[in-house]
Amino acid sequence: MTQSKLVLLVLVAGMLATAGCTGYHAQRHGHDMRMHSGEAAVERGIAETNAMVDQTVKDQEKAKQAKAILQDIVAEVRNSAQISRALHEQMAVMNADYDAKPEQFAKVLDGMNHARMASANKILGLRFKMRALLTAQEWNELTGAMDKSHKRYQPKEGGM
Repeated sequence: MTQSKLVLLVLVAGMLATAGCTGYHAQRHGHDMRMHSGEAAVERGIAETNAMVDQTVKDQEKAKQAKAILQDIVAEVRNSAQISRALHEQMAVMNADYDAKPEQFAKVLDGMNHARMASANKILGLRFKMRALLTAQEWNELTGAMDKSHKRYQPKEGGM
């Protein structure tokens, strides 16, 4: 059960990162990122999650701290997406360079892996900070509400 809660938080972070990655492609193809739905989806997700915190964490001070931790997670996801976009851009530039060496690609790929791992570790640390703040009941109610919300956005089986 604890592992499933960790997976759920990582999925939320992944959804936020995915929204950030869509911004990369929009920007790369000359679209205005503010008009892209990725950022709007992130904002809706933040508002929805904050409402879940308000519903499940009755102590106002703890709820405020939990929302601050969620903001830290969102900030890390956004930062990670920005770093990822920059590294992808480096790869695109090298890919266009006929004389680019394999070592150059390996260096950028190592940077991507390091950045991804550092971000995942930071988000994981924030997850445990949140867990330490909440009671087991609050944690279970919050992650249950998040799971229910996440399932609403999953594609229906058997078609699109």
